[in-house]
Amino acid sequence: MTLYEIAQKIVLPPILCLWRFKAEGAEQVPSSGPLIVACNHASYMDPVALGVACPRPLAYMAKIELFSLPILGPLIRRLNAYPVDRSASPIAGMKRSIEMLRQGKAIGIFPQGTRVRNGEGNIYEGVALLASLGKAPVVPARITGSDEALRLRQIKVAFGPPLRLSPDRKASREDLANFTAEIMRAIRELAPSK
Repeated sequence: MTLYEIAQKIVLPPILCLWRFKAEGAEQVPSSGPLIVACNHASYMDPVALGVACPRPLAYMAKIELFSLPILGPLIRRLNAYPVDRSASPIAGMKRSIEMLRQGKAIGIFPQGTRVRNGEGNIYEGVALLASLGKAPVVPARITGSDEALRLRQIKVAFGPPLRLSPDRKASREDLANFTAEIMRAIRELAPSK
């Protein structure tokens, strides 16, 4: 059993108890092969909630500064996080992500790049580009309630059906823009049941 699986088992009971955690649509997540799970992001709880809900281990990009922290750095590395230097060129982070997808791994990504409460914020085309270069489907996911985790509001995660770019040709800038819009629309339209 990996540290990731152990962490899931340790974290699940308090999340179920404190936040009445609920996950739906996990059957939409392909069980093998390269995969991107693209999700909204409103709280520090989101990577934890998404990681517990997803039936496959997820790897996350994390800012490089976190990896130099004494306890947190080694821990998040063992929990499948990999560093990205946001002050440098994004190419290194993209290359690392593509490498992971080519190994058949699943990556969790927040297309807005940072936490956004009550609104869209900026939307980056990196998810669409990764899907194209890594030849990976994108499963949209939506988390609700995490923005009010301190008030112990119920946290829910919903997964939608996989989305794919056409594998027949290289994606154009327009294809990437349209696919990004499709992913974000799918995330917004996901509504966990009450």
